[in-house]
Amino acid sequence: MAAAATESYFVREIEKNDGCVLKLKQCYKGDVGCVVWDAAIVLAKYFEAECFQNRWANARVLELGAGTGVVGLMAAALGAHVTVTDLEDLQTLLRVNIQENKMLISCGSITAKSVVPLVESLKKLSGPSTCIICCYEHRTVGVNPKVEAQFFELLGKDFNWETVPLEKQDPEFRSPDIRILH
Repeated sequence: MAAAATESYFVREIEKNDGCVLKLKQCYKGDVGCVVWDAAIVLAKYFEAECFQNRWANARVLELGAGTGVVGLMAAALGAHVTVTDLEDLQTLLRVNIQENKMLISCGSITAKSVVPLVESLKKLSGPSTCIICCYEHRTVGVNPKVEAQFFELLGKDFNWETVPLEKQDPEFRSPDIRILH
């Protein structure tokens, strides 16, 4: 759960290619939704890749499971109109980060909302021309492999995707254990 007191936060900075810096508050204690995950940085930096040049201006973006909001904030800073979602008890930190980075969003927008469950939300919120990009860190311990397998089994019933090869991702911000699906 995200902490509410400001002194419970520390800042992680993500520099955009244009030199502007997103500043994301994270919690000293907590887990999901409380820290900037490496997978979020990899995906945010991928949004600045050459294949996305001029694609974000006025695009509508929905991020499910936004956590600290770095991916949605990057898309909004690049000109997209973004809705970021996560569980209700994770909204405090998400909203703090949106407020702290508003000055970097000149032509896009960002709004926080709560949406669950993930696959059902994807089905209900997408249409024939919807582009869904998913990024996650592949984990091999605990219940993670089982949860991951169930997610992809459900996803495969209604969606087609391909894994983005490492060579098409940002050269500095990529990792073999972080996967981008497009």
